[in-house]
Amino acid sequence: MTTHDDEPLIARDATYYRAPDAVRAGVRASLAEAAREARGPAVRRGFAFGLSFAAVAAVSWTLALQFARPSAEDVLARDLVTAHVRSLMADHLDDVASSDRHTVKPWFTGKLDFAPPVHDLAQSGFPLTGGRLDYVDGHAVAALTYRYRLHVVNVFIWPAASGAEAPPRAQSRQGYSVMCWTHRGMRSCAVSDAEAAVLEALAEGLERAEGG
Repeated sequence: MTTHDDEPLIARDATYYRAPDAVRAGVRASLAEAAREARGPAVRRGFAFGLSFAAVAAVSWTLALQFARPSAEDVLARDLVTAHVRSLMADHLDDVASSDRHTVKPWFTGKLDFAPPVHDLAQSGFPLTGGRLDYVDGHAVAALTYRYRLHVVNVFIWPAASGAEAPPRAQSRQGYSVMCWTHRGMRSCAVSDAEAAVLEALAEGLERAEGG
């Protein structure tokens, strides 16, 4: 059965009841709390994931910088090879050209704040040819020049940072051999295109000449 305007009787005759305001407010509060609880774990999970990702990124970046940054030993070897090549390219191998150690050693007096040991090892196959001033590892150094057959050998000398002895240690950079050692308070590094065994023999000869 319908009304004249075809409105259903249930809609016309139904009794409506409006809930009190306190009840309505309580329902809304409960729904809001439920929504917050539903979102909370997801937000916390997202925040935790973000922190984890940031931590992994930070560690990865630190490791990348560590492996990308050259060591002090690498920087020194690069400086030594650069100084060696520069001395050959500039045709300025020696400031004082002499095989007499008594001529070469006094030449450094007043030019450096230390006295470099100078020895001629011609009897061992390493004749002294002279010396010059150079700049390596952030400070002025003495550079002694030797010959081994057709090879030029630069031996750079400066005071060691510590008094600890260090045996000869070989490296290879850009096709050049680099041999460094510490003896009697002096840091010495030989550079040449000769093989490492040649520089090791020179290092041992210089140590013997210094008395041990």
